[in-house]
Amino acid sequence: MSLNIAETLATSAEELGAQTGLVEAATGKSLSFAELHTRSDSYAHILSKKGIRVGDRVMLMVKPSADFICLTFALFKIGAPVILIDPGMGYKNLLRCIEGVSPKGFIGIPKAHLFRIVFRQPFTTVEYKLCCGFSCGLFGPDISQEANKDYGPYPVYKAEDTDLAAIIFTTGSTGPPKGVRYEHAVFYAQLRLIREYYDIGPGQVDQPAFPLFALFSTALGAKAVIPDMDSTRPARVDPARFVASIAKYGVTYSFASPALWQVIAGYCKPADDSLKTLNKVLMAGAPVSGELISRMQTVLSPEAAIHTPYGATESLPIVSIEGREIVEKTWGLTRKGKGTCVGRPLPGIEIAILPINDQRIATLDRNSFLPCHEIGEIIVRGDVVTRAYENQPLENKLAKIADGKSFWHRMGDVGYLDEEGRLWFCGRKAHRVVTKEGKTFFSIPCEALFNEHPEVFRSALVAVRSPKNKDVVPAIIVEPEKESKMSAEQLIAEIKTLGKKNPLTQEIQHHLIHSDFPVDIRHNAKIFREKLAAWASFELERRL
Repeated sequence: MSLNIAETLATSAEELGAQTGLVEAATGKSLSFAELHTRSDSYAHILSKKGIRVGDRVMLMVKPSADFICLTFALFKIGAPVILIDPGMGYKNLLRCIEGVSPKGFIGIPKAHLFRIVFRQPFTTVEYKLCCGFSCGLFGPDISQEANKDYGPYPVYKAEDTDLAAIIFTTGSTGPPKGVRYEHAVFYAQLRLIREYYDIGPGQVDQPAFPLFALFSTALGAKAVIPDMDSTRPARVDPARFVASIAKYGVTYSFASPALWQVIAGYCKPADDSLKTLNKVLMAGAPVSGELISRMQTVLSPEAAIHTPYGATESLPIVSIEGREIVEKTWGLTRKGKGTCVGRPLPGIEIAILPINDQRIATLDRNSFLPCHEIGEIIVRGDVVTRAYENQPLENKLAKIADGKSFWHRMGDVGYLDEEGRLWFCGRKAHRVVTKEGKTFFSIPCEALFNEHPEVFRSALVAVRSPKNKDVVPAIIVEPEKESKMSAEQLIAEIKTLGKKNPLTQEIQHHLIHSDFPVDIRHNAKIFREKLAAWASFELERRL
């Protein structure tokens, strides 16, 4: 059996035909499942005629749209791996990523082609350059116009489970972004979990803030609504437009980062009539607070469910929990520094906790698994777990642990399992602070205590060099609420007092205020603690 994800679109087209498969909220353009399938076939014919073949890596830089979805399916049909890089990661990281994957083909909007011409070096491997959009002929013919013609069915490449389908990059929140190799079997496994666990399929209407999830929706036979927003800036979403398209198209579920839902929760009224069809909300990309879930519960209908799946670019989804359980059972413990409960493993997923280790672990020793409530390194095994990074042999050795014929992925996170089998997240492994005396401070538990202060928007635990003896010591940086009227001196005094009340934080001596934390572009929620640490060290030295 072919594991090519493109086969799922053919099935949706055959079963749902004239039913609407995708809508662009910004333009009002809509395509049926049959039209999506036909247009992706046309694109496959066009790309094939231009010279793109099985195994050719093609970088796709097209805005979230019907053409983005159809082009992605077209590349799957050809068997040409698609390279997806978030332009919001910054041009330096973007150029580094492109050079690291050596694309043979390039499909982009005119603005992307201009970028390609200005920064030529990373694109030296590109042989096929195709423009999707009108450019007055500067970058060649507009293939989106060519695709309006029906070229007939395209024979879908029969993919094996280990055949490469895509290379998708990490956010780079704890180091340079890495290209993750997505095989067709991984996409298939993700589809299975999304369909079975979250009950996604025909009759459902999705409005995803993450463009790739529109691909999953249409593959599962659900209608996808591409929201009118900049997907690289979720915190800057126009809530009126986002909510209007939910109401207009009867959206039943939506997947977005907590940063976007913060905006929506602040905009909508209790039991907002505009959201009455929205019965399922998924939040992912960063820890989700109980306060945000509670606020969303007030604007959604009482029957609506909120899910907070946990995972990473290398393995998603692996764990999930419903919002009611968080609000009613776990959030109170989170506020006391117990970490964030991210839920139970999904079907077919195994989670284990190992002693924290910054070195390579070649083979798994099951005798080293930690007991309940002991914080360690989170590892995962399952069919949604990717096998490798692209051109990163050292990172592959560090991230994977052999276990017979199988392997485990090291999430790069720390946490623990409780007696109910739930996973509690305590932060990134790289963000823990280990002192000279061997005491370890974990980011999420420590920060939760300072976040309790009503004038603190968020906080960050970072490692700094002591101004006195240059030893590594922990420091807490807080970002005040935007409307805070409290003086910096008073806020510092009060968070110091707050820290002294809990054994987790009473040894922290350094407290600083930063007005605007640097965060990742993709989710607008992951704090760049490395940047804050450098700033904090400079500030402490300056104050001597």
